[in-house]
Amino acid sequence: MIVTDTHTHLYSDAFDDDRAAMIQRAIDNNVSRFFIPAIDSGYTDSMLQLEQDFPNNVFLMMGLHPTSVKENYKKELAHVEEMLAKRHFYAVGEIGIDLYWDTSTLAIQKDAFKHQIKLAKHYKLPIVIHCRDAFDEIFEVLETEKSDDLFGIFHCFTGILEQAQKAISYNMKLGIGGVATFKNGKIDQFLNQIDLKHIVLETDSPYLAPKPYRGKRNESAYIIKVLEKLSELYELPQEKIAEVTTKNSKDIFNI
Repeated sequence: MIVTDTHTHLYSDAFDDDRAAMIQRAIDNNVSRFFIPAIDSGYTDSMLQLEQDFPNNVFLMMGLHPTSVKENYKKELAHVEEMLAKRHFYAVGEIGIDLYWDTSTLAIQKDAFKHQIKLAKHYKLPIVIHCRDAFDEIFEVLETEKSDDLFGIFHCFTGILEQAQKAISYNMKLGIGGVATFKNGKIDQFLNQIDLKHIVLETDSPYLAPKPYRGKRNESAYIIKVLEKLSELYELPQEKIAEVTTKNSKDIFNI
């Protein structure tokens, strides 16, 4: 069984004391593929080091996270462009719109999101979308960029069924993580109405730990709890969930 964590911040300082041991715990639990989203230029060196330390397991993305879209965002976008031109990444992400922390930057968040979608199309790469309190705004941008070469993952999907179906209509897989195990997470109420071919697994570690670890530091090994929950919801063996979701990740990231 091969399990893929399509979204994990393994470079986070939350792992500074036990990073190698934490990654080994995941590998021991059959979680052997880790896709690493970017945040901003301040994390690039840590990401590259992580790839160097775990070359067979770590796959990097490049992008500017919406909460890092500030006054200097054009300089940050120039860094994203420079890195994409320099070497291969597996996605442009995580990118999108976040209105939970700051609504005043909506205009420049939209601009950064659109710009990075165009970069992804240029390099024929998937996008990995961060959406918080911003479904309408995200869909508005995706509608303007809709095309055969727009595809990717709607990371940490927490919407309703109609929003899930709309995301899928833009060639997006749904990134499902710890929220699926929460009592008030709600996505567990309709997830099995969505064909498994549209689903990938993720942790977003060190954030959003699944039950029974909720409120603690998340890590990639805990994705097994998400796998167990989907096995229950879809009434399929865990091995089948792992097989299909890993295939979906390969279709998206091309590795």
